[in-house]
Amino acid sequence: MKTILDIVNRAPNPAPWSEGDNIPWNDPAFSERMLAEHLSQEHDLASRRSSTIDEHVGWIFATVLGGRPARVLDLGCGPGLYAHRLASLGCEVVGLDFSPASIRHAIEVAGDHKDNCRFVRADVRDADFGGGFDLVMMIFGQLNVFPRDRAMEILAKAHAALAPGGRLLLEVQAAAQIQAGGEAGPSWYSAASGLFFDRPHLVLQENAWNAEARASTTRFMVVDAATGGVSSYALSNEAYTEDELESALHRAGFSEVETYPSLRGTEAVRETDLPVVLARC
Repeated sequence: MKTILDIVNRAPNPAPWSEGDNIPWNDPAFSERMLAEHLSQEHDLASRRSSTIDEHVGWIFATVLGGRPARVLDLGCGPGLYAHRLASLGCEVVGLDFSPASIRHAIEVAGDHKDNCRFVRADVRDADFGGGFDLVMMIFGQLNVFPRDRAMEILAKAHAALAPGGRLLLEVQAAAQIQAGGEAGPSWYSAASGLFFDRPHLVLQENAWNAEARASTTRFMVVDAATGGVSSYALSNEAYTEDELESALHRAGFSEVETYPSLRGTEAVRETDLPVVLARC
């Protein structure tokens, strides 16, 4: 366990991914707290509110799938909020996610659609995606959390998992948004409990932008109010321009790349609306 002195003596401006490749979504206790955030209807920070997801799934089914049931692979599916809705429309859905609590919840609430849903706990970097899908989707900016070489591997596996004519749907973080986040000043907050800790604690946050790597890093330093012990986490995000992302998709074998302002297919109306890229196999 680190101490407050470790915060004082921390190295400035860490290189992207040098202090861990992601927040520990697979930690059982962390994943339980994260599940609560996914299911919350008070914010859109982990998953979107139900009404927003309904809009997104309506657009995906009508526009991307042409109103026809299809085989769908949902990468980073979380607790299955999109997968369950697509299954209710007749789609056969496979969901992959790193979080044990999210996968457990997705399986538990599949209900009448369990024959159309299969959920697997797996790291998308290492998982076998299978094949024959009409749509592979990765939403909420999850591709950006991987370094470019690992992101390229994921795109190549997604291409191999698609049937001829199948499509890849990516919801990405805009490059300007990532850079702005990396250049934002430090902040802090206190909480009786929350995502990082289940007891009273203080969260110190600082950000860094690496122009050469075109990636941001956010450090979270969590101070236990009772003991003063410190837990630290880091999250990096890779920034792609539209041209860079289109080039990466072409290198992975995709064609007919289209862009949309949001998963509604219309202009963004909320802060958590992200750009969408659609590419054909």
